[in-house]
Amino acid sequence: MRRVQFIEFHEQPWFPSSLRDDVTDAMQFGFNLLRAYAPIAPLLQSVIDSTDYRTNAGQSCTRPSIVDMCSGGGGPWPVLARRLRCRDAGGDSAGLQVWLTDKYPNLEAFQSVSASSDHHITFYPEPVDAMKVPATLKGLRTMFTSFHHFPPEDARAILQNAVDAGESIGIFEATKRAPSAIGLIFAGILLLFLHTPRIRPFRWSRLFWTYLIPVIPLVLLFDGVVSCLRTYRPPELRAMVEKLTSCQYQWEIGELATGKMPVTYLIGYPKSLTRP
Repeated sequence: MRRVQFIEFHEQPWFPSSLRDDVTDAMQFGFNLLRAYAPIAPLLQSVIDSTDYRTNAGQSCTRPSIVDMCSGGGGPWPVLARRLRCRDAGGDSAGLQVWLTDKYPNLEAFQSVSASSDHHITFYPEPVDAMKVPATLKGLRTMFTSFHHFPPEDARAILQNAVDAGESIGIFEATKRAPSAIGLIFAGILLLFLHTPRIRPFRWSRLFWTYLIPVIPLVLLFDGVVSCLRTYRPPELRAMVEKLTSCQYQWEIGELATGKMPVTYLIGYPKSLTRP
């Protein structure tokens, strides 16, 4: 199945921001309901351990350990953050600090996620371009179910920006260019009709645009299918990193088949770091 570069409605600048927030809230709820990214926790933990050199000596994670890009409604972090720890120079364990960022930040969702996490998860309130991450945001960069939004040149620019900044990066995609993945999108839309009243923060507008005029389900269906068709496969990711410049990085690329759906991953970190 050949990769198709096409638009997704909710990522367009002209798409109403209130509807975009409803769409990203629904996407986050679905991924958390299915625990789609829970199986990658051990893999991600090993990357976090390798990047703990960025903490101040003798202290726990006083600087951002994770900078999540294209966070949407908060991504999988309400689930993942409880499973991951960072370690200080003395070997002590501390709660992980996560920063949520997005080009179109869903501030209401970010605030809700932050409050429910006792502020171990916080957010950057200004728009953040994944190709030009502010120098003040330091730490392991992550992207969940969003890398496919970018055409090859822009996707490579995201990786190059991390390399130029000397930051580690982890890309994780639960979508896939396969009929089975597209079938899961249709099943997910049926679950949406069942679970929409449970999505938080609660909005009457979400019920209106789901049950009376089903704009949200139609957008999620269209964008979900397009997401599958746009997702990069491991060989395409390998070809992408081979074109990066000044790249003293170690790259791990593959597909984790455990859990309810396979997760394609790309992990890069400076060769100077020693993996445990």
